[in-house]
Amino acid sequence: MTIEQTYGTRTAANDIAPAEGWGSAPDLSEEAAARIAGAVAGSRAEGTRRTYASAWRRFEAWCTVQGHTALPAHPVTVAAYLVDAAAIYTESGERAYAPVTLARWVAAIGHHHRTTGHSTPHTHDLVRSTLSGIRREYAANGDRPRTPRAPLLVDDILTIVGSARQAVTGWATEVHERRDCALLLLGFAGAFRRSELVELVCGDVTVHRLDGIHVRLRRSKTDQEGAGAVRAVPFTTSHLSCPPCAYVRWAQVVAAYDLVGRPGVIRLLRTATAFENHVCRSALPRMRARAPLFRAIRKNGNLSDTALSGARCMRRSAAAPPSPATTTTLLPSSVGTRCGPGSSLRRSATAPTRTRSCARPDTPAPPWSSCTRVNTPRSSATPSPTSVCSGR
Repeated sequence: MTIEQTYGTRTAANDIAPAEGWGSAPDLSEEAAARIAGAVAGSRAEGTRRTYASAWRRFEAWCTVQGHTALPAHPVTVAAYLVDAAAIYTESGERAYAPVTLARWVAAIGHHHRTTGHSTPHTHDLVRSTLSGIRREYAANGDRPRTPRAPLLVDDILTIVGSARQAVTGWATEVHERRDCALLLLGFAGAFRRSELVELVCGDVTVHRLDGIHVRLRRSKTDQEGAGAVRAVPFTTSHLSCPPCAYVRWAQVVAAYDLVGRPGVIRLLRTATAFENHVCRSALPRMRARAPLFRAIRKNGNLSDTALSGARCMRRSAAAPPSPATTTTLLPSSVGTRCGPGSSLRRSATAPTRTRSCARPDTPAPPWSSCTRVNTPRSSATPSPTSVCSGR
């Protein structure tokens, strides 16, 4: 099997143009070709591959109807494709496709040309100028404006967590409460994505006597090759908003289920003392290092052996939304921080950033944390800056 046929597992082998200066490709065994094909297929995420494949099929269908050549496509063809899509309106009179959708289609066309050895039309100045002009036209006419969601702030998170704890009516609902509170507080304080939280295993989280807990991210959306990172999630003054406390309470449930099963969880929750003080300093139960940390829970309270899905993290929270006019999602795709005017540290659950914001010196410290910040050298074990608890 030739390398062209191997690379053609994603594209038609006959569409691949010979590489200049390399001559003919060597013949490969079926096993070697399959391994190369697997490596090439894994170079991009599954969602990206599906998106690009769908966009390319649409472009091919449009070229067939219009009588144009799809591969290789001329820059004029791509520009005509963009203006044709931008001129489509829905029944309500709105533009059918947003500029970000058109840009994604252009990227898919360029990707398909690049993987088949052709010149990429999406980098041509004509295509770029056409896409830029469409964006300016949309902005001038007010078409498809961005509608960012209102951020969740500290008080909103505490309200949701408090409502979840007040809604506990038995051991089965307490299992859900412990998991959901740990998801919210860890995700909010550590600025984790949904995908990062659901991929955590029990061995990825360790308790630290100064920093609270260290969470090891083996891979993420911005680290597809798995270089890894460690992030500290600090203690807080109140046990009700303490992410390490929420983690320990959920870890107790996971350890009891893995050791004894359903009877162990029932015994743990029925004999547990009221949650009135910090529990993050208590002994952490032993858990299977490779077992999923956040798991799906059945209606009867039994834990699943599989990890919680990212879609499950997007379920609507019916417990005390911050505003009656809006419904709050439990965990958006990413959580970050931002500073509001005239306020101290205000954390947002919708800002797609991971920058750290510090409280203004002329404002009191927020109730979220009583930790001071000190700069320490960067290392793989301790993030910088490190949060050191000063008010325990």
